[in-house]
Amino acid sequence: MEVSRTDTSILGRWWWGVDRWTMAALFALVVMGCIMALATGSSRMRDLSATAQVVRQLIFPSMALVLIVGISLLPPKWVVRLALLGCVAALGLTALTLVMGTEIKGGRRWLHIAGQSVQPSEFLKPFLAVVCAWLMVQAQSFGRYPALVVAAIPVGVALVILKQQPDVGMAIVIIAVFFAQAFLAGLPMMLIMVGGVGVLAVGVLAYTMHGHVRMRIDTYLNPPPPGPNITQEERSLQAFGNGGLWGQGPGEGRVKANLPDADADFVFAVVGEEFGLVVCLALLLIFAFVVLRGLARLLHERDMFVALAAAGLLTQFGLQAFVNMGSTLRLIPTKGMTLPLVSYGGSSMLGIAIGMGMLLALTRRRGPRSEVPS
Repeated sequence: MEVSRTDTSILGRWWWGVDRWTMAALFALVVMGCIMALATGSSRMRDLSATAQVVRQLIFPSMALVLIVGISLLPPKWVVRLALLGCVAALGLTALTLVMGTEIKGGRRWLHIAGQSVQPSEFLKPFLAVVCAWLMVQAQSFGRYPALVVAAIPVGVALVILKQQPDVGMAIVIIAVFFAQAFLAGLPMMLIMVGGVGVLAVGVLAYTMHGHVRMRIDTYLNPPPPGPNITQEERSLQAFGNGGLWGQGPGEGRVKANLPDADADFVFAVVGEEFGLVVCLALLLIFAFVVLRGLARLLHERDMFVALAAAGLLTQFGLQAFVNMGSTLRLIPTKGMTLPLVSYGGSSMLGIAIGMGMLLALTRRRGPRSEVPS
């Protein structure tokens, strides 16, 4: 693609302003997601023909690419407007799951819309990060701490709803993102540590109140002995061991047949079995590249809103990748969290795509400065 540096059209300004390396890394993750979706042979589509399966598997990755590119064209003021509208809508739909939601695996987190199961909280995450950053900046005139209190209001509303679902993992991600933004906005480390203790206390409370949380932690701390009732974490490790350095080849994995959600929560284990350690490390490097390059571009950012919003989106992206990979490798207790842009799943993939599109839009290099709406 050749675009002149003197081209002042929307496409020309976008092409020379957007971080093309980060976009290429995101596209590589989406391509890997397509490959893994076809390789895992999703159990959701066993009754469809081969052609129909391929079409269904490629719909969400295609939509994700369109969202990344389309949203990256927006100026910051339109990113804020999109985030505000999206946050209100996602909060409303997330609350609606408590009334009309479909219960899956002990959680009421999904709405059945147009024949699809939609998890609104996946869309809430990126919108909430941008809205919190905007509120922190807009309320600065009241003082640093009042601004953080104002920004904490939508976070508190979201946490109340997530507690009722319940979705402990999503709540932890939202809290972590808020504290990361608060730290960058000037909150002292001592108060961050106090907040961390509070989060730990909430985790202990979740362990005592929710059986599925207690089961996962107990299984992680005291895994059962080898036998016919092997845990999903042990099967995941078997998949990595079976793959070795170079893997068994695309579609040749055997352990994946006994892995629950092999195309979603445990897709990294399937990557290890079919493509080996080398591709797993390459995938890890791509995630690290996106996060580190994004943070490096923020070092010289003078717009506080852009710095806070982009840092929040990068924290979400990196933390979700860490939780998925860590639970797959049995480094942390299992948590039903997808691998960004790689795992099959419409809500998760599209939610991440929206977040990365907003990240690329906010970090674009511009001539005249685009102010965010006050």
